[in-house]
Amino acid sequence: MSRIGKKPVAIPAGIKVSVKDGVVTAEGKEKLTMALPRLVELEITDTEVTVKQLKDTLEASAMQGLTRALVQNMVIGLSTGFKKELQIVGVGYKAQVQGSKLVLNLGYSHTIEYQIPKGLTVAMGEGNTIVITGADKQMVGQAAATIRGYRPPEPYKGKGIRYVDEHITIKEGKTVG
Repeated sequence: MSRIGKKPVAIPAGIKVSVKDGVVTAEGKEKLTMALPRLVELEITDTEVTVKQLKDTLEASAMQGLTRALVQNMVIGLSTGFKKELQIVGVGYKAQVQGSKLVLNLGYSHTIEYQIPKGLTVAMGEGNTIVITGADKQMVGQAAATIRGYRPPEPYKGKGIRYVDEHITIKEGKTVG
């Protein structure tokens, strides 16, 4: 049995979780949905959600832990939200938000325009920092990974886009001797 899957998910005030036709819906300021995996079912009360296995198999145990983690992420996303911060390092590298697009100048001969998905907020922080916030953890992480992928940090000077808490090991360059 999954140890994490057995723990109930606490539902804060103002958030409602329901299941209908194999779709889990969490509503608060926004509405998040996910498909309920097979081999599990949800028991919902006013204050908590518990995930139960339908069979006692290894796959059902894995689905129990996965489902519990996904429901927990939905509840946390609706109550506090998720945030990723990216830092742009490099001379002349910059970014700015223009309406629903993030315009990036990353040393290429052209600018890169990233269309901000609905449900996410992208803002510029202090210095050259991009702050991505939203209720859907997967969506926030995917947006951050996509933006980082436009110019990943290179190992010699460290230029590029990196996560704020990411450590880049700088390699020593060639020596003439």
